[in-house]
Amino acid sequence: MDLVKSHLMYAVREEVEVLKEQIKELIEKNSQLEQENNLLKTLASPEQLAQFQAQLQTGSPPATTQPPAQPASQGSGPTA
Repeated sequence: MDLVKSHLMYAVREEVEVLKEQIKELIEKNSQLEQENNLLKTLASPEQLAQFQAQLQTGSPPATTQPPAQPASQGSGPTA
């Protein structure tokens, strides 16, 4: 019985170490994304921020290909 217990304890310790490493990586990634988000907020125009807020309120998720297309459509909108 002690053999089973020690084996389980070893397995749990190993899993805890893996999870700690994953948490560390996720914290680092989160910090990086927060910095990127803050930078993008400072660089975004008020129109882009308003459009993003509208997307959040309607529940439509912004696509990764959408932001490059938005400035072009916004740029052509005021000139037309």
